[in-house]
Amino acid sequence: MDYLPVSLRLQDAPVLLVGGGTVATRKARLLVAAGARLKVVAPDITDELGSLLKDNNGSWQQRVYQSDDVNGVDITVAATSNETVNKQVYQDCRADNIPVNVVDNPPLCTFIFPSIVDRSPLVFAISSGGTSPVLARLWRRKLEQMVPAGYGRLARWAGELRERVKEAIPEEDIRRGFWETIINGPVANLFLSGKENEAERLLTQQLEETGTQAVGEVYLVGAGPGDPDLMTFKAMRLLQAADVVLYDRLVAPAIVDMARRDAERIYVGKRRAEHSLPQDQINQLLLDLALSGKRVIRLKGGDPFIFGRGGEEIELLAQHGIPFQVVPGITAASGAACYAGIPLTHRDYAQSVRMLAGHTKQGKLNIDWSQCEAENETLVFYMGLLSLEEICRQLRAHGRRADTPVALVEKGTQPEQRVLTGTLENMAEVVKREEAHGPTLIIVGDVVSLAERGLAWFSGEQEGGA
Repeated sequence: MDYLPVSLRLQDAPVLLVGGGTVATRKARLLVAAGARLKVVAPDITDELGSLLKDNNGSWQQRVYQSDDVNGVDITVAATSNETVNKQVYQDCRADNIPVNVVDNPPLCTFIFPSIVDRSPLVFAISSGGTSPVLARLWRRKLEQMVPAGYGRLARWAGELRERVKEAIPEEDIRRGFWETIINGPVANLFLSGKENEAERLLTQQLEETGTQAVGEVYLVGAGPGDPDLMTFKAMRLLQAADVVLYDRLVAPAIVDMARRDAERIYVGKRRAEHSLPQDQINQLLLDLALSGKRVIRLKGGDPFIFGRGGEEIELLAQHGIPFQVVPGITAASGAACYAGIPLTHRDYAQSVRMLAGHTKQGKLNIDWSQCEAENETLVFYMGLLSLEEICRQLRAHGRRADTPVALVEKGTQPEQRVLTGTLENMAEVVKREEAHGPTLIIVGDVVSLAERGLAWFSGEQEGGA
C-alpha cells in the first residue's frame, strides 16, 4: 500500500469517484484541491458535490457503477456504502493496474489518504496506515491548533528568499544555521505579526552580518539514562538543529537516531580503561568543530554535570569564547531508581541520598567511607560494577549492616532493564552468578526493599538474590 502524497498535483488528471454521499464529498474536496478532473458515478450526489463538479469542470454519471467506468482514469476512489460495489471497483482497478482507494477499507486500497493540515506550501500529513482514521484525525486537530495559519505565508516568503540567501551564503552548513535563526527568531515573529517590512529589514541586516567564517555553537545535552521519552523538549530541539553529533556508549542508539538525518555522527565511546578518544581530544574536537562554523551537540548519558565530565568539556570552549549551552538530563540515579520502583528517599527509611563514583582510579576507590555510615541515607554508586565486591566490603567494615538491601540496576529505563537484589553480604555473589553487564547502577539502603512491596512498576526483569 502506498500513501497519496499530500503535495500531489493532479494537473487536470481524470479521477473516478464512485459514490455521491458525504464521504465522497469529503474526498472530492481533496481531489479538486489537487487539480483533479473529477468523474463521479452515483445515483445521487450532495448539493456540495454538485457545486464542486460545476465549478471545476467535473462530470456526473447519474447511475450505478459499471466496470468500464474505470477506463481512461488515473486514480479511482470508491466511497459507497455498498460492499459489493466497492469490491467490484477494487477488482476492476487491480485488473487495469489503476491506483484505487476504497474508503475505510484498507484491504481494498492500493493507496490511502492521510489526514492533512494544510498551511500551503507547508503541508502536514498524519496517517495510521488505515488502521485508525479517528486517531489520525485527532492528531490533525491537535496540529491545526499548534500551527498558525500565518506559517503558510512565512513558508512562501522563505521560498522567495532562497536564491538571495544562497547567493549571499554559499556554505551549506552556515546557510542552514542562518535559516534556523530566521525561522526561530525575531524575523519570523515580526513577519507572523504582520510587520513584513520590518521583518525584511531585519533579515537584510542579519544577512549582511553573516559571514562564511562564522563561529559555531556547542550544545552539551543530557540524554538521560536510556529511555528516549525521558529527554527534554529542549534536548530534542537542539538535537534536530545540530550539524554534528558526538556520542558515546552510554547514549541509547534510539536517541542518536533522532538526530537530523544529514547530521554527521561521531562516536567518541568510552569503556573502562578503553577510550575511543581520550578526554582531552574530545574537548579539542568540540572546539575545532565549533571554530569551523558547526553547530555541535555533545550527547551525555544521564546529566552532563553529574559524573559526566561536562565541566571539563566546556572549559576549553569558554576559554576560546565559543558559544555553548548546557541542557540538563535525568541522571541515572533518578531514572534507574524510579524505573526499578526504588524511592531514593522515604520518610520512614532514608532522609538523604549520596551519589558516588564507583570506579577505581589507579586501582583504588577514592571514597571517604566514614561518610557512608548513616543507615538513613541511601547510597548510589555510578560505574561500580567491577568494584562491587570492594564497595560491599568497605560499607560493612564501616558500620553498615551485613543484611542492608542492595540493588543493581542494569540498563536502567530501557526495555532490557534488569534489577538484581541482594544484601551487602551476598550481592557480589548474586551479580557474579547472574553475569551482569554495564551500564549499571548500584543502590544501597533500606529503600531497596520497597520495590518488593509492589512499587516496581516497570516491566524490566526483577531478580532476587537473597
